[in-house]
Formats: sequence, C-alpha cells, structure tokens
Amino acid sequence: MKQLIIEGNKKLTGEIEISGAKNGIVALIPAAILSDEGATLYNVPDISDTKSLLDILELLNCPTKYANEELEIDTKRIENKVIKEELAKKLRASYYFMGALLAKFKYAEIYFPGGCNIGTRPIDFHINGFKKLGADVTIEGNKYIFKANKLKGAKIYLDFASVGATINIMLAAVKAEGKTTISNAAKEPEIVNVASFLNSMGAKITGAGTSEIKIEGVEHLGRGIIDVIPDRIESGTYIIAGALMGENLKVSGIIEEHVESLLSKLKEMGVDMKVEENYVIINKPSEYKPINVKTLVFPGFPTDLGQPISVLLTQANGTSILEETIYENRMGHIKYLQKLGANVRVNDRTAIFMGPSKLKGTEVVATDLRAGAAMVLAGLTATGTTTINEIEHILRGYENIVEKLQNVGASIRIKEDKE
Repeated sequence: MKQLIIEGNKKLTGEIEISGAKNGIVALIPAAILSDEGATLYNVPDISDTKSLLDILELLNCPTKYANEELEIDTKRIENKVIKEELAKKLRASYYFMGALLAKFKYAEIYFPGGCNIGTRPIDFHINGFKKLGADVTIEGNKYIFKANKLKGAKIYLDFASVGATINIMLAAVKAEGKTTISNAAKEPEIVNVASFLNSMGAKITGAGTSEIKIEGVEHLGRGIIDVIPDRIESGTYIIAGALMGENLKVSGIIEEHVESLLSKLKEMGVDMKVEENYVIINKPSEYKPINVKTLVFPGFPTDLGQPISVLLTQANGTSILEETIYENRMGHIKYLQKLGANVRVNDRTAIFMGPSKLKGTEVVATDLRAGAAMVLAGLTATGTTTINEIEHILRGYENIVEKLQNVGASIRIKEDKE
C-alpha cells in the first residue's frame, strides 16, 4: 500500500490553485447521461472518484475524452446496464446513477454504493422520493431495482436537507410528467451547479440554492455544458493549512461566499488573512484563540471541514469544542491526533481540545477522505516525520495534493509499495 511521508514544521509560502469540486463532479457526470446529445464539462478534477465514474460511463457505452480538465461525454448510444458491485462500491456518489437512469429509461439496477465509513448514511430519502414520482423499488440482497411505467411530478418533503437526496430526486424529476416540488431541499453550491448543468440541456429547474426547488418535466434534453465550481472543501483545507503554517500563502480560485463559515471561524481565532473575492492570503498568527465549531448544512460550517479544522483546534490557547451534527462516525481520526500528541477527548459526536498541543510526527492512518486531510494537516504542523497509511482515501478527493503542497514548501512525498 502507498504511504504519504511528511517532514513537518515547514513554512508554506507561494500559491495553491483550487481544482474543480469533488462533490460537484460526482453528481455532474451521472447527470450528463440525461442528455440525448452529449455534454462538455470544464474544470474537471483529476481524482480517483472521477476515474471511477468514467468506468461506469464506459459500462453504459458512453465514450469519453478527458484531458486538460475538459471532459467530453458521448451519450448518443447509451445502454442501460446493471451497475456492477465492483464499480458501485468504489464511491458513495455512484447512487446518482439511480436517479439519472430512472429518468432516462424508467428502469435502473445498481448495487449499494460505497464511499467513506463516516456513518450509516441511509438512502431512504432518495428511495422515498423516487416512490413519490411513481417508481417501484425492489431490493435483492445488495442490489436495488427501480422501475416505473412513467414518472409523474410530485410534492416531496425531505425530513432532512440531504444533498444526495436533493440531487438524486432532481435528476429523476427532470423528465417526469408535470411539476415536482422538493421542499426542505439542501442549499449547497454543488446543487446549484447541477441544476445549471441540467438547465443548459433544456431542463426547467428553479429555486436551486433555496429550500424549495421546482422542476417542470421535459421530454427532451439537449447538449449540456458546465464549468465545475471550485472545490470549497479543498479551498478550506488549504486555507486551514495556511492558518497552521502559512507565510503569505495564497489560496486562489476560491468563491468567498462558499467558504464564509470557515473564514468567519478563522477570524474569531485571530488568524491573519487578506480575503478577496477569488483568493485569500493567509499567515500563521503568533497565537490562536479557542473557538467552538458546530457542523451544519450549508450555509453553516461544513461537516467535511470538521476533521481538518480539528487540527487547528489542537493549537488554540485554551479549550475548543468541535460538535459534529451530520454524521455519527466523524471522530475516527481523533485517536491519531492523540497519537501525534494532541490533548483531546471525545464524547460521542463532540471533541474537546485543550491546547496548545505540540504535535510530533508518527505513523497514522487516513480512516476516510477528510480524516486523511486532517492527518496531512497534522503532519505539516508536527515536528519530525509523519507517515500516513491508507492514502487512497485522500487521493479520492484532492487533485495533485502532493504537488500542490510541494510547490509551496512542504516536504511531502508518496512512498510507493516497492520502496
């Protein structure tokens, strides 16, 4: 297995350019199959999740061309096939093919999706939405079968503002007869990005980014075109890196309003930042004030940044609290922070940090994608050598993370199996 080797406690200076959003592209690629004429996507991140979805497109007979962050998808000869378990389990977002294939063919067969082990993350909201649109759902072992004679628009209320359910129902509804209303919809920027993509094909979606989305079904969807939005979680991760070790570190290509909740917390901590519309320049302060962080749905503090910011909380002068409200298994990285020297204890979904803690390099594990990001940040901060195992999690969501950090002064490399 590959490892990341980090020699820590080095200043980060220079510029990091943010890539396209991982949480955007994983929904946009399945959405593309709804087009009868193909699609072009720009600013596509070169991450393993992208490659896994392209493997599914190949299975469905949708040829692709991918180079220089530009992705061409040919959907003219698409075939509806069972999405095999070995493909579906590679990532959570394979479930977006449920909604897209159901809309396109009124039939879909897909094995249960995979992804990071950060909680149960049931897809009940997705399934209930599909049922309200007129689909029958059968579960055979680990496989879901969705079938409908026709899909009809419906009023759908989500008990929880789930991003995945909001997008999946939106995908299923774009070709349903009549109007669909999704109430208590999630508001994340990636949902707006997917709606814009579908509308470029001729879909009629309004209200994306608000708690009520309306979809007027259409029969035909033409060629789609979209720019993938910048990755707000990648932006946040590198901004936190700057708060930990930055010396005029510039993180560029961001959308400020997408990371506002993080920036406001960093200001509260006393971090030195210059914030512009599409970049931030950040310096490590002489001292950090303790803060409390509670993860919430957008526009609240993102659950995906809870683990990365926990590293910063280890350095605050006093007691800081991180409360996770979205997923129940977001604290798997804490034992490795403790191994690195952090003074932190966990009570269910709440972590209490007593700082500042001097972190010292050791061997740790990336238990999931964002836990892996936290281990990278901890390794950059710690003295000595940090070795991170199971780095495949990290490579799922961070494009060229090693090169980007090396370019701003980090001592980080991938150790191959054969070394």
